Formats: sequence, structure tokens, C-alpha cells
Amino acid sequence: MPALDKILQAADENIPAALERLFDLLRIESISTDSAYASECVKAADWLVADLQSMGFAATRRDTSGHPMVVAHTGGTGRHMLFYGHYDVQPVDPLNLWDRAPFDSVIEDTPKGRVIRARGASDDKGQLMTFIEACRVWKSVTGELPGNITILFEGEEESGSPSLIPFLKDNADELRADFALVCDTGLWDADTPTISTMLRGMVTEDFTITAANKDLHSGAYGGPAINPIRVLTRILGTLHDDQGRVTLPGFYEGVPDISADIKAQWDALNFDVETFLGEVDLTTPAGEQGYTPLEQIWARPSCDINGIWGGYTGEGFKTVLPSQASAKVSFRLVGDQDPVAIDVAFRKYITDNLPLDCRVDFRESDGARATNLPVDAPEFTQARQALNDEWPNPAIFAGCGGSIPIVGHFQSILGMDSILIGFALDDDQIHSPNEKYALRSFEKGIRSWIRVLGALT
Repeated sequence: MPALDKILQAADENIPAALERLFDLLRIESISTDSAYASECVKAADWLVADLQSMGFAATRRDTSGHPMVVAHTGGTGRHMLFYGHYDVQPVDPLNLWDRAPFDSVIEDTPKGRVIRARGASDDKGQLMTFIEACRVWKSVTGELPGNITILFEGEEESGSPSLIPFLKDNADELRADFALVCDTGLWDADTPTISTMLRGMVTEDFTITAANKDLHSGAYGGPAINPIRVLTRILGTLHDDQGRVTLPGFYEGVPDISADIKAQWDALNFDVETFLGEVDLTTPAGEQGYTPLEQIWARPSCDINGIWGGYTGEGFKTVLPSQASAKVSFRLVGDQDPVAIDVAFRKYITDNLPLDCRVDFRESDGARATNLPVDAPEFTQARQALNDEWPNPAIFAGCGGSIPIVGHFQSILGMDSILIGFALDDDQIHSPNEKYALRSFEKGIRSWIRVLGALT
């Protein structure tokens, strides 16, 4: 677009004022998990409403049973885009590990460059303000806000979003758009942007195997009495074969192969698995053989034993055969894997492998499908090219080993896909003391959104 260079130049000139606005927002102690900070969450929502209104957005605070939502509209034409972010932050504990007051935002010089230091700098206030500042600069140069945009900011993301699903359902007609833009992810490295397009789903199980009706003395019963810990560890030990594959019948139904183009993008990253594992004092990849570590994390399903307990674990020795043994097991899902089918198969697997005199009680389970986003859709291609124009290295369509619930909610409730673009770095220490956001991420984040908006509007 003809005005793009002028908008980008204005963005660079606007950085000092943009930082002052970000610092104002960062000073608000909007901790959503602690009711003592409820008024601060309201304060942050009101701050955002006022800032958006000052730019010409039709912005309102929407109160919920929890912390408020912020909704704003440009009223423009063209493709309708919903931008999502969250203004709430994590608690600051342990306070003694912070080098300065957590909400006393400041610019610091570090060996890796200048950073914005404060709770919420990266997750997610600094991120969402890159989009707001892009819109502000756009209007300052062109005289109008960019395109047909709806903004949704929530104040409970860090506390499980209890008000989000009811709010989306109650306001679906207002919020539904052609696609969503989500800025709560990160860069691959300081020079390589990403668009996250695959998010793994999950199944979780919590269960107990019971044998005798009480703990037994091993001197009196050791030998003839069945030990449920032995039963549990034997069954769990057979959930993987020697190649790291999950042995649960039907587990790999719905698992797709990644495309040659995506594999080439990932291979070009030259992921250093030795460094990755070495940072946690490990040396050898132990996942599913035949797939690279990145494929294992981003595009392959997995099964993990997250906890196992039973018998006496206190100081000294108590030589008992325990009555019970328990475990927590989770599965990460990809593609079209069915969490209900996998949960049924897992329970059958446990039950079928129980010996006589043992029974199993399943306490609770939960499941969610993986999220797959259409990388071939025009808006994904256009957004990727816009990022390519801004950053030293080409943007990649990345996977995500975890889950981002809002993306699934947008699909299931509003019927729309999300383009996940973020500018955080792995060492931003989100949720930890001394959280930071690279000043370069903030600056280039604003420029990136200007380019993306130019491509999508």
C-alpha cells in the first residue's frame, strides 16, 4: 500500500510515547488469581477502554461474574478480524527473587540488548500493546483506523478464563469474525518470527489400583499376596515399546504426516537438540524413533506418566505390601485423534491387564482435541509474507507442544480460525521473577502488525 513506508516511519518515531503508554499499563497490578487485586483488574480494563476510545475505537468495558472484558470495534469495512489479548498477569511471588519492584517498569541494558522489565511486559501487556500502537500509528498517518477490526481483551487468562466461554456464547454474533489474530505466542529466535498453526490436544487420567483391603506386613504376606505397585508399574511400563511408540490399541488413528513444505521449514531451523536437552542436564533423545525432536514436540502424539505413588515413602523403612497404588497419566494429541476414543482405550487397557484380586478406580479424566489451522488459507500466506518483509529470517509455520485454549474456543463457539503471531522470546521469564520483553520485540512487533494489517485489510 502507498502509505506503508510512512506508517512504518511514524511507528519508529512514536516509540518513546508508545513506551510511556506501555509503562502506564504495566504499573497497574492486574493479578487475576488474587481477589485482593480485583480493583486493579478493573483499573486495567478501564485504562484500555479509555486508550482505545481516544483513538476512535467504539470501546466498552463488559463486566462479568469475574474480571471485566474489553470489547472494541473500528466499524470499518472489508475482512472482519478479531484481535485477542489479555491484560491480567501472574502473581509476582517469590518477591525476594525480583531485582526491583515487579510493577516498576523500566528499560534495562542486558548482554542480549535492551529489555522492558516488569510483570506482564511479555505476557501479555507488551504483546497486546504492539497491536494497539500499530493501529494508533496507522490512524495518525491515514486519518482512519485500519479495516474492520474487533478487539477482545480478557482479564482472566492467567486464572483459567472462567468467564470466557459464557461471554463468547452470549456475545457470539458481535464477536464472530472471518478470523482471529492472537498475540500471546513467541518468536523462534530473535530474528525468526513464527505463526503457530498446530496445537496439541490432551487426555488426562487419574486412577488407583487396589488389591488387599489393608496394607500387609511383607514378612507375613510377601510372596503369596499380590502387590498393586508391581501391577501398576508393569502395566505402565508396557505403554511404550522399544522404539518409543505408544502401544495403546488405536492410538495413532487420525495422526497425520506433516507436509514436505512444513518439514523443510522445521529442518531449516537447525534445532540443536544437544543444547536443548543439555540445559536440563540430559543428553540423549528418548522419544519416538524416526522423527526429529521438533516433530516429536510439535507434530507427534505422546504419552507421559506424570505421577505415581503408593506404599510407605517416609523416613526409614516400613516393610509393607501396600493396599493401593495410584498414577496420573496424560496423552498429548495431534491431528484428528479422538480424545474420547483414547480415554476409552486407556481404561480398557488398564482393566484388561489387571490380575485376579485387583480392581481399578478411575477418579477423573479430561480431554480436548488438537487444533489444526489452515496454513493454505490466503490470510495465513499473506500474514507470513508480511512478517518476511519485516524480519531478517523468513517466518515459519510452527507447531506448539502445548495447548492455547482460546484458539479452540474460537473454533468451537465462534466458528473461526486464529492466526497466532507473537514476539516473545523463550528467555522472557514469563510467570517468573524478573519478567522482561525485548525492546526490539516491542518495536518490531508494532512494525510487524502494521505490515500484517496492510496485507489483510
